[in-house]
Amino acid sequence: MEAIRKYVFLALFFAWTFAENKVIKIQGDSKCGSRQVKSYGALPISANANENCIWQIEREMNATDSKANETVRLIFSYFKFDPSSSCERENIEVYDGPSTTAPLLGRVCNRHESVPVFHSTSRTLTFRLSTDSTDFERNIFAFYYFISPESSAIKDCGGYLTGLDGSFTSPNYPKPHPEFAYCIWHIETEPNSRINLTFSEVFLEIDAECRFDFLAIYDGATTDSGLIQQVCGRVAPTFQSSSNVMTVMLSTDYANSYRGFSAHYTSIPIPEPNTSLTCSSNTMTVILSKPYLDSLGYSADDLALNDPACRPIALNPVTFSFSLNHCGTLKMNEDHSISYSNTITASPNGVVITRQKHVEITVKCIMENNSTVEILYVTESEHDVNTSALGRYDLNMSFYESDFFTTPVLDSPYYVDLNQTLYVQVSLHSSDPNLIVFVDTCTASPSPDYESPKYDLVRSGCTKDSTYAAYPLLEHYGRFRFNSFKFLRSYPSVYLHCEVLICDSNNPNSRCTKGCISRHKRDISSYKWKGEAMVGPLRLKRDRSPIGRSDSSILVYPEGNQKTQSKSMYIFTVAVLAMNAVLLAGLAAKHLISREPGYRYRKLQSY
Repeated sequence: MEAIRKYVFLALFFAWTFAENKVIKIQGDSKCGSRQVKSYGALPISANANENCIWQIEREMNATDSKANETVRLIFSYFKFDPSSSCERENIEVYDGPSTTAPLLGRVCNRHESVPVFHSTSRTLTFRLSTDSTDFERNIFAFYYFISPESSAIKDCGGYLTGLDGSFTSPNYPKPHPEFAYCIWHIETEPNSRINLTFSEVFLEIDAECRFDFLAIYDGATTDSGLIQQVCGRVAPTFQSSSNVMTVMLSTDYANSYRGFSAHYTSIPIPEPNTSLTCSSNTMTVILSKPYLDSLGYSADDLALNDPACRPIALNPVTFSFSLNHCGTLKMNEDHSISYSNTITASPNGVVITRQKHVEITVKCIMENNSTVEILYVTESEHDVNTSALGRYDLNMSFYESDFFTTPVLDSPYYVDLNQTLYVQVSLHSSDPNLIVFVDTCTASPSPDYESPKYDLVRSGCTKDSTYAAYPLLEHYGRFRFNSFKFLRSYPSVYLHCEVLICDSNNPNSRCTKGCISRHKRDISSYKWKGEAMVGPLRLKRDRSPIGRSDSSILVYPEGNQKTQSKSMYIFTVAVLAMNAVLLAGLAAKHLISREPGYRYRKLQSY
């Protein structure tokens, strides 16, 4: 008899489900737009290309109407747009009023990561569906109903749950849940923990897309957080959050109520990830601690990069180190920056099934503004955690003896003749062969601190000095030449400060290929791949003099000062020789007087 009762119950269950689908199809309106005046209704919508349809929901009132304070709740429980469309070209816009001129409540499109729910502030609500020209059948399911502050379903469900663990159920559980239930539970546990949510039973209306009665599980503090899953039918799932907050929403329509659900949550301490990422111009290095991998149930043998042939170089801690152009590393040009990314995937070897979480560790190096931004994402069961650090470009600038750029000048200071042609090379040391270096701005100053006065050789790719000339772009090298000069007013030093841009050689429209661009047209600061380099000092050969200490300054003296110094030295030498001659003459005379015969001294007579 018990088996017969079960079969009868299942038959009635499927019959009720079929009956509701039939009712919805009869009551629904799939035409392009309509006016809805009933107290509730379902709207199964099919749309093609170039649609612009408007639906208006408005409850008619009369003089004896006791529900003047009602508002509209509109739920889009399922939507499927053209996957290639953008939110600007294809969307649903919801307005708080009788027309599209009313305030905009929100928009639904491909990027929506939750179940969209809208509430009006009055008895009217309007939404418009717009599609682009792509030949694709769009499917949307929405239902609406009017609510009031006195609705029992609003008062008797949902709430805030705190503590290390807890339980909650749908209204009336295990009896059938009420119609038009809309309940939200916010769960929050201790910091540095995660939430493990287990449903001992879910018994809601069965539907492949969960359009009618459903649970929505969110990985965050609100229903705007990332949607983990939409649940319905008869299941007993388990979910885990990526932080110490989680949100659960229950939504039901006007027919076929069942037992609902029962759930329990516990708090799980989060182990310290103890991961790190280091980026240089040549390599990416990722370090994962063994205890962290143990907490996930994985070992070094379970880890692989985009190219599985690349293995860890150390096992404790597990360390990956690879070149920017190897191991399946992907390079992207986006938002005026060049980035390199790879993914470490954790999956058990040699098994048919697994109960371990799928883990992906995405590492990303973004080259920007004389440094690289290093980003590490740990993805577990579709949830992201990220950390970041900073690094620098490996750039250097040197003088060379000729335009062959084979022999760098190693002397410091570098002694040159006035108006001598000087050759400079900026070098980028990177394992990525598809990078080029463009010298955007070079300025000379008397000190390495970039103090005044300043003299531009080139600025924003525009030549400012008549002797400056740039060489064609060549892989990792930016090259130019100019003639030596000296500052007036006895400034002792001259240094070169250059700003360079690093571009992808595969991009024909990059900034590096555009040459001279004035700043009022495009500010250099908007380019994130900018680097800085300095070289110096220079010194005129005629000013070469012994230096009693190690000094990297350029000592350049003006010619007027040199002539003054030479004249002063000549006068001083003549004066010293004259004084020596007078002194020698006096000594000789004294010697001759002291040698006269019979006289040493003579006494003066008194009168």
